Amino acid sequence: MNALHPYYCCSPRHELSAHVVRRMHEAAQDVWRHDISLTIDSCISGISMPATTSVTLNTGAAMPTVGLGTWKSKPGQVEHAVEFALKNGYTHIDTAAGYQNETEVGQGIKASGLPREQVFLTTKLDNPDQRHPAKALEASLKKLDTPYLDLWLMHWPAPMTRDGKPDREHSWLDTWKAMEDLYIAHPEKLKAIGVSNFSVEFFERLLKVARVVPAVNQIELHPSCPQDDVVEYCQSKGIVLTAYSPLGSDNSPLLKNETVTKIAAKPMHTVLPKSVTNERILNNAKIIDLTPEEISELHDIDKTHHFRACHPSWTGFGGLGFPDCNSMMGRP
Repeated sequence: MNALHPYYCCSPRHELSAHVVRRMHEAAQDVWRHDISLTIDSCISGISMPATTSVTLNTGAAMPTVGLGTWKSKPGQVEHAVEFALKNGYTHIDTAAGYQNETEVGQGIKASGLPREQVFLTTKLDNPDQRHPAKALEASLKKLDTPYLDLWLMHWPAPMTRDGKPDREHSWLDTWKAMEDLYIAHPEKLKAIGVSNFSVEFFERLLKVARVVPAVNQIELHPSCPQDDVVEYCQSKGIVLTAYSPLGSDNSPLLKNETVTKIAAKPMHTVLPKSVTNERILNNAKIIDLTPEEISELHDIDKTHHFRACHPSWTGFGGLGFPDCNSMMGRP
């Protein structure tokens, strides 16, 4: 959220592409200032199938595919956006401790008047809190003014100190073990746990010791960064994939990509952008299907125009196992 979501037996190209082209269509009229996220649980790569409105997590819970992300949404704006979205059909809200707006998100949920059990709420454990996840969980619950979370994610497999430096004396594996303990001990507080920004390499390390398979993995995913290896791996493990920055984030070159703008000229709508504008919140709650040919065209963009909006090196832990990031940093 960045943050949010879509699934059933849909191709990852299909869902992502639909979202991207709609945002491209709107970008011609306004400057894109907020990031987007959507969730993808795909079965068959390259085959277009109808978009769906929910996905089933490995816990058995249903997660709405249409949701509002709140990254970069400031206090004074985000509470209104959340309230408006929930009053107009949305039932999924995504935030994070690191976004520093959990209090306002909670206020927006309360102001909507929607019963808590009708809202799917996601937040994330911040990197500097990895040594003390129990304390961080209570802080998030208090700020959001909620007795439980539908989904709690480890934001990055990258423990950090309060001054923003890598905490190399603490292992993110220990953080996951602590999250598992909380999930098992407090099902009334945590309905599901998951991860974010996990590569296949890091997943293999995690699943060797995990007692709980993550319900979700949230990663950067767009036509210039399709991450097919992570998509396929998550599918094989029954892990729902959430895509953030599906348009490549601020000032993305995808905004001017010839393939994207051509397809975006068609009238269409899609899912899960972060926005504080009422009209966009309403428009983005609609989902459409693309043709297999359009999906293939969008997927081919990465062959000549690969980029990442958020390189994991900012954490101080290098490429975090992502092949394109490791090669950029000289790793084999």
